[in-house]
Amino acid sequence: MSMRIGLAMCLLGCLVGPTARGEDVLSTLRKGHPRLMVLDADIVRVKEAIAHDRLAKKWHEQLKADGEKMLSAKPIEHVLIGPRLLDKSRTCLSRVSTLAGLYRLDGDQRFAKRAIVEMLTAARFKDWNPKHFLDTAEMSAALGIGYDWLFDVMTPAERKEVREAIVKLGLNEGMKIYEKQTWWSVVNHNWNQVCNGGMTVGALAVADEEPDVAGRIVNYSRASIPRAMASFAPDGGWAEGPGYWSYTTMYTCFYLSSVESALGTDFGIAKTPGYQDTGYFRMHFISPIGQTFNYADAHEKPGTAFQMMWMGRALERPLYAAHERSMVQHPGIFHLLFWDGDGTWPNADFPTAAFYKGVNVAFMRSSWTDPKAFWIGFKGGDNRANHAHLDLGTFNFDALGVRWAEDLGSDYYNMPGYFGKQRFTYYRLRTEGHNTLTIDDANQATSAKAPIIAFGDDPAKRFAVADVTAAYAPKLKSWRRGVALEGGNRLVVVDEVAAKEPVKVVWNFHTSAKVEVGSDAKTARLTGANGAVMEARLVSPAEGKFEIVSASAPPPQDPNKGVSNLTVALPGKVSATKIEVELAAPENSAARQVEALDQWIAAGQLRK
Repeated sequence: MSMRIGLAMCLLGCLVGPTARGEDVLSTLRKGHPRLMVLDADIVRVKEAIAHDRLAKKWHEQLKADGEKMLSAKPIEHVLIGPRLLDKSRTCLSRVSTLAGLYRLDGDQRFAKRAIVEMLTAARFKDWNPKHFLDTAEMSAALGIGYDWLFDVMTPAERKEVREAIVKLGLNEGMKIYEKQTWWSVVNHNWNQVCNGGMTVGALAVADEEPDVAGRIVNYSRASIPRAMASFAPDGGWAEGPGYWSYTTMYTCFYLSSVESALGTDFGIAKTPGYQDTGYFRMHFISPIGQTFNYADAHEKPGTAFQMMWMGRALERPLYAAHERSMVQHPGIFHLLFWDGDGTWPNADFPTAAFYKGVNVAFMRSSWTDPKAFWIGFKGGDNRANHAHLDLGTFNFDALGVRWAEDLGSDYYNMPGYFGKQRFTYYRLRTEGHNTLTIDDANQATSAKAPIIAFGDDPAKRFAVADVTAAYAPKLKSWRRGVALEGGNRLVVVDEVAAKEPVKVVWNFHTSAKVEVGSDAKTARLTGANGAVMEARLVSPAEGKFEIVSASAPPPQDPNKGVSNLTVALPGKVSATKIEVELAAPENSAARQVEALDQWIAAGQLRK
């Protein structure tokens, strides 16, 4: 039995059944309040940081200004956007945690009273939209945090109303899922951690007064959450991309910090293989210009991740906190409450290339300290992953302060069939909307996987090679794609394709740069918004030509304004071809020796 499976089985064994005494797991419950995430001793530590650390003080002032604005904000309303109440749940969570956190730091009763108003408003909703259970989970977290942190400020009547709402609108709805062992309780992606995290926060907040339902929620959640935690194995990568990495790890942080502070244990879940190193994944997927490798419904902007502060302390990874401090322009309350001032960033000794075997994604960069450094994010991946696009073999490329090769990201979630039958009819999700090959103008197979089979991290040539054959099986005999950062100043993309019968092959490269194709169609000049210039050279095949193709999409899709697709087109169908394209600044774009991918693989072959 593998360590990963063994851990999951062990934790699943903790489930004592829906009819067992729920309070048994609560035998170590911390008495009184607050007991969730941030204890009074932590508040003392944070106040000390505010008094002596310039950045902590600055964050405190910024958060107080946020709190002042919240005082006069209209309370949330039960209004759905499409099928979701999620926007309101998140607003409630932000307001309650910020206002309650500021009250704990400063003792300002105005903040406490306004947070209670928000909580009572949510408590009086007819429901928390359990049909889209993320909404219910996040609202349960919001009211659980407020109930715990403001317990001594609330009147008995306010406590009763909020507590009953947590149980009726949150925990009881969660129990329906747990008892059936269905839906988010058995999946291995973000829904699992978010829903288990929200349910657990709500349960622990009221556990002394509602021990039966709270105890059963905690038992069920500690048996469920290992299913998704196992997805961090073996090295901390996340198949749902950077956006859902942030969502997942946020609620994993809520879950782990809550059970640890309230029960004195995390049930060993933080030791799940890969989880302790997952912060490094975030550090690699953010480019020198501060944008992400935004595959799988992600956006280019990375946002902040307060969980990096908590993980820095809890997992003894000071670089996590240091990296996050360098990213934050405007903090959230948990950045301050989980304050960690250890570590320094940037760190010139940190690896400039990384391969994440669990998700078949690789990163390469020329420097951690140069904002104009060359950086590549490249994926094989799995088209069956939650939120996946049909994009095996795609890449992003930044250099000279510009994003040259971009992923268009997600489209509007409320479009018809976005998460259903129409999903892969939309340009941004189809194969043609990504920086990879299309074969016969078709989509990749929705069940296909593309393992990375070679990886090298020598500064002279950082590279990765993926076997993408399954994307177009059974048409192809083989397709291997190699992406390399040579000498820190040249991107090389090589595709070797062999088909069973002649096929149409198109190479795609989406960019917002101004593109001018040379008269011979073998070169293209790209100019970024900052005036930087990149030259693309088509090394092979001899019969190939650069062409600019529209990337526009009809309504209701995003029109992709300002984006072009620089393609390599062949004059006809082929049974075999090698497409090699290089991008470098004009002064570094001289011809180079062409290597077959067999040589790359020999230099960086990975063990199975």
